[in-house]
Amino acid sequence: MEVAVLSIEGKQTGRSVQLADSVFGIEEPNDHAIYLDVKYIQKNKRQGTSKAKERSEVHGTNKKPFRQKGTGNARQGDRKSPLFPRSGGTIFGPRPRDYRSKLNRKVKRLARNSALTYKAREESICVIEDFAFETPKTKEFVKIMNALEVGSKKVLLIVGESNNNVYLSGRNVPKKYIKEAADLNTYDILNAETIIFTEGALDFINEKLAN
Repeated sequence: MEVAVLSIEGKQTGRSVQLADSVFGIEEPNDHAIYLDVKYIQKNKRQGTSKAKERSEVHGTNKKPFRQKGTGNARQGDRKSPLFPRSGGTIFGPRPRDYRSKLNRKVKRLARNSALTYKAREESICVIEDFAFETPKTKEFVKIMNALEVGSKKVLLIVGESNNNVYLSGRNVPKKYIKEAADLNTYDILNAETIIFTEGALDFINEKLAN
């Protein structure tokens, strides 16, 4: 599949690039692989630091709040019981845990390529010439997005190499996300309405991430 290369002014450059069929044009995209990879990514983002004090961890006396018999109330051992909402502990409260899981590399690759194939079929992929900023310029970044007619869309910009000035220019712009080609994942692809590749990023994808 060929895609025209646009300038940062949104105009045709007269050049075109080839999208690798093994990445952007697989015959049978696998929805289940996409589901597994997105679940894997979301689970690995969880911090797992939630914690609630249980009965043995709550500060308080071990003295009985009232006598065992003769009051008409249920017996109580101490104020740390979960039955006392203000002073008692939590029953089976959350504890710190590791939510991370593993997924086979081939499944991740299949999921990523399936997501890119869907975007290519929807014609939601754009390629622009490489660019850089000498200093962070949010106004210039917004100008480029408007020239490409994606100012109001959720956009994922994929760059070939890390460019801190480009990242700083676009990080505060709503619905605009910037990633390096090496860090591209299935969730980011599906979360974007339009994916914009720089030429350098597309070269990396075609060479390094193809089957």
